[in-house]
Amino acid sequence: MLWAISCVDQPNTAAIREKALQPHRDYLKSQKGILVLAGATQTDDGKEAIGSLFVVNVNSRAEAKAFSDGDPFTQNGVFKSITITRMRKGQWNPEAAEGA
Repeated sequence: MLWAISCVDQPNTAAIREKALQPHRDYLKSQKGILVLAGATQTDDGKEAIGSLFVVNVNSRAEAKAFSDGDPFTQNGVFKSITITRMRKGQWNPEAAEGA
């Protein structure tokens, strides 16, 4: 089943985010068996990350939380809030994201 994990950054954590970025990317790569989609959420002008969004394919909320808890961004206090919501795949059109 799919779980959407929506994270909002703490204020003034750009330096922490930058320091944890490579470990975060390495972690995501290690989770490619369950990671459907991942990306930073940004300000409207695209100049600043303000959070992250992940979609994972796991069997339970506990597994989705374990994924989130294992993320170096979570472990280093980047996120102010994390919301985990079960979702259903209604539409799937990855080609629409090409070039984004």
